[in-house]
Amino acid sequence: MPDETAGLRLDAVCIRLNGRELVAVDRHIRPGETLTVMGPSGSGKSTLLAYVGGFLDPVFSGEGRVVCGGRDVAHLPAGDRHAGILFQDPLLFPHMSVGGNLVFAIPQSVKGKAVRRSRASEALDDVGLADFFDRDPDTLSGGQKARVALARTLLAAPNFLLLDEPFSKLDMQLRGQIRDLVFDKAKRSRLPVILVTHDAADAEAAGGEVIEIGRDAA
Repeated sequence: MPDETAGLRLDAVCIRLNGRELVAVDRHIRPGETLTVMGPSGSGKSTLLAYVGGFLDPVFSGEGRVVCGGRDVAHLPAGDRHAGILFQDPLLFPHMSVGGNLVFAIPQSVKGKAVRRSRASEALDDVGLADFFDRDPDTLSGGQKARVALARTLLAAPNFLLLDEPFSKLDMQLRGQIRDLVFDKAKRSRLPVILVTHDAADAEAAGGEVIEIGRDAA
């Protein structure tokens, strides 16, 4: 029998703006699976991610449980939810090297400079960027930056992934490559994933359930 506490459950999640319902979701996302949320700009896709991740703008009101591994995290601060988040922009720290960006994400429980550097180097190798540790992020291509952002997110040992249209600024060839890499890593790591996107090809690549949310502008 499958473990009903495994993965991420959105239990009667509802988000409102000025009393008007924007998003209502009730789903169980199992380890390694992706729930894709589609809808037009302003429909509340990113707002749903913000509620799940713990950074909902106070102009919105949200309710419902966000259960991760059997624990309701909906009332925890964002830092205690351990969500891995990828946005449209990779948001690499420009004052750090590529390797420094990764080392920064490694949990503090991992001790020792050499150990932390080794983990970061292995993560870079795992996304096809061996020997990029000392590179300046500004010298990277868009696809390389996306790979670094993914490696950094996974190094943080997240409980689940939130993907806010992270492929939308890549050209078509890179989009396919990075998309496949992200979903492969998520499945291998058995992470539940919520993806928001406008692109049906993203949803197809994710391979999980797709839901569409409201057509009214938020």
